[in-house]
Amino acid sequence: MPDPLAQPAQPNTPSRWRQGELVELTITDLSNSGDGVGRVDGRVVFVPDTAVGDRLMARLIRVKPQFAQGKLHELLEPSGDRIRPACIVADKCGGCHWQHLSYAAQLVAKQNLVTQDLERIGGFANPPVSPILPLSPSPALSLNYRNKATYPLDRGESGQVRAGYYQKGSHQLVNLNQCPIQDARLNPLLAEVKQDIQTRGWSIYDERLHRGKLRHLGLRIGRHTGEMLLTLVSTDVGLVGLAEQAEVWLQRYPDLVGVALNLNPAQTNVIFGPETRCIAGRSYLREIFAGLEFQIQPTTFFQVNTEQAEALLGAIASELNLQGDEILVDAYCGIGTFTLPLARQVKRAIGIELHPESIQQAWTNAYQNNIANAMFQAGTVEELLPKLDEQPDVVLLDPPRKGCDALVLETLLSQLPHRIAYVSCNPATLARDLKRLCANGTYRLTRAQPVDFFPQTPHVECVAFLEKL
Repeated sequence: MPDPLAQPAQPNTPSRWRQGELVELTITDLSNSGDGVGRVDGRVVFVPDTAVGDRLMARLIRVKPQFAQGKLHELLEPSGDRIRPACIVADKCGGCHWQHLSYAAQLVAKQNLVTQDLERIGGFANPPVSPILPLSPSPALSLNYRNKATYPLDRGESGQVRAGYYQKGSHQLVNLNQCPIQDARLNPLLAEVKQDIQTRGWSIYDERLHRGKLRHLGLRIGRHTGEMLLTLVSTDVGLVGLAEQAEVWLQRYPDLVGVALNLNPAQTNVIFGPETRCIAGRSYLREIFAGLEFQIQPTTFFQVNTEQAEALLGAIASELNLQGDEILVDAYCGIGTFTLPLARQVKRAIGIELHPESIQQAWTNAYQNNIANAMFQAGTVEELLPKLDEQPDVVLLDPPRKGCDALVLETLLSQLPHRIAYVSCNPATLARDLKRLCANGTYRLTRAQPVDFFPQTPHVECVAFLEKL
């Protein structure tokens, strides 16, 4: 039998699809992973690095009975949504997926993703999805938004220290000296700290052999204050001259307020370990969020897009229209990012969070801002929500990507708070959980508000509002 890879490059029929062959198709949609979606005689082909309207030849790299995954082989007719990427390594780096798309096209795609998941998974006919809130009306300002970046480290073939993101679909590092989606004020640190690590001769962790010390470089900035933190993630403390180098960094970068060392000796792909030590300066940076001052440490969870988190909070406050006599529960509250601003509008606010360190920071932030009607509890939401002493009037949910535990949904259906605001970074699990909460006519979905937290990527944040019937 002739080798299909050796045959002339020509389109084939779906019944004869084989790995390595070419098909011609037009991209008609974008998936939640960012890939373009096309169809040939009813069978779906997913092709990354494409845009709606592209007519192309795709090389099939994986074939299944109902779908195939392809690789862009030749662009026959480009979409009008295509633009030149802002980053010179956008075609290699796995940090972004949509730099080749106009910002307007990205917003349309994300709006569609939310609507489609609410219809397909949630079973909502004509869901009430409001227009997505963009990062900026100007496409040119859809960059430089991330307030945090954590870069894996390795050594190149010539021994130079490298930092960057992994190439798409691989563990090959793409070395970066700047990144167009991180706050531009962090770029000098990214380029120069690598050279300092090289000069110091500190060993770099090899994930294949599990040898070496330095694993990641973490950078963080307060968007409104300009204060920065620099964090090294290492397998142990044995970095000779680290304290001296930390003082050099503090002198070199006037806005750098602290240098930290996080210890992660485990053979894992989790970035941070359980212990963080302050080497020089402060253990936290200050940030102003919604008019309040927050202390943010190196490993603290805080939304990476400060401005859009404030826009999301504004949408929540506007929709809830709190009257001042409510009991509000903020499940998955983190350091009180949303709890504390909303506490000023209710009788009492209760925050629940799994991580004790975050709860400690939440109490500190409450004290710092003279907010006395907020309290915080450490533990799982499924454990603590049923044990609350007070019946909540409003519940704010902001779970991880996997969505809410089934016990959390059962508790809400038992407590029946008047209103629920559900914040999600995963429209699929959001739709699944909303379907459960709205079953049997218990709640009604009144509005879903997408917010673009992550320009240049297919990720979309959304808040859905439920009202008890």
